[in-house]
Amino acid sequence: MTQVSPDQLKQAVESQHGGTASHVQSVPVHESLRGQTVWNGAVQVYDLEGSPSGATRAYAWSYGLPDGQRRLLAVLHEGSITGPREAVKAAIVSEMKAAK
Repeated sequence: MTQVSPDQLKQAVESQHGGTASHVQSVPVHESLRGQTVWNGAVQVYDLEGSPSGATRAYAWSYGLPDGQRRLLAVLHEGSITGPREAVKAAIVSEMKAAK
């Protein structure tokens, strides 16, 4: 699998966070750390209705794994996560902490 469609990411948002997601837009995000690109791609933005969390927006994207599969991420718009770039940063930090 080389790409994940916005509909597949919509399903990921709904299954991970509940409620009904509606695609709003695709936003390009480039994030680097110490001069190295750690993420460069499109983040899909969804309005979210009826999520148990109370969040009304979510951000979703995917990236390739070494085995050829793709990991789908869905992050809620809440707290310090106020847009696609912050969602990507939060996910990177979380994964770096988990890897330690």
